[in-house]
Amino acid sequence: MSTLTTDQVITLLTDYTRQTAVPVDVLLVEALALQAYGYQHRLTRDVDAEVVGSFEALAEFFSQHHIPADLTSNFSGCSVVAMPPGYRERATDLVHHPHLRVRLLAPLDFIIAKLRRGTDLDLDDAGFVAKRFGITGEQVRGGGEAALLPLPKTRRCFFFERRLSSSARAFPPRNLRSALTCRRH
Repeated sequence: MSTLTTDQVITLLTDYTRQTAVPVDVLLVEALALQAYGYQHRLTRDVDAEVVGSFEALAEFFSQHHIPADLTSNFSGCSVVAMPPGYRERATDLVHHPHLRVRLLAPLDFIIAKLRRGTDLDLDDAGFVAKRFGITGEQVRGGGEAALLPLPKTRRCFFFERRLSSSARAFPPRNLRSALTCRRH
């Protein structure tokens, strides 16, 4: 299986809408979104996306093309820590045609999504987006706090807060390091 590009996925989604006459609205996350943000060397072999409406037929379509797809109707619910409220409304359109809409997380929301998981690769991805879009440490801290607000203070929140704090060293902007400490009351 070869690697995928955002353009290839958009072409496949266009084909899907033509073949099925079913409109598609997807929010790309992970590596395909990173490519769309300008990081052309980030390779992927799968599609990670939040889909508005039923996604089973779309998942089957990708499967028929030998493309693994991790599709969900609620990206925010895919982690212990939710996405900051309003992430869907802040998403930007990459493609918007009558039957096809492909969106990307706002850069700050992408960073928070990456910090929710917190692998080394995720931290590298978040650092690239922070640098590319001039996201400050204060903005990241605010986004992290917004994601934590609706959650009860649990051990899981503690580990996310700790990851936010310790991940600061992975980000290129110096002011991001000190601002990543997430304060909960």
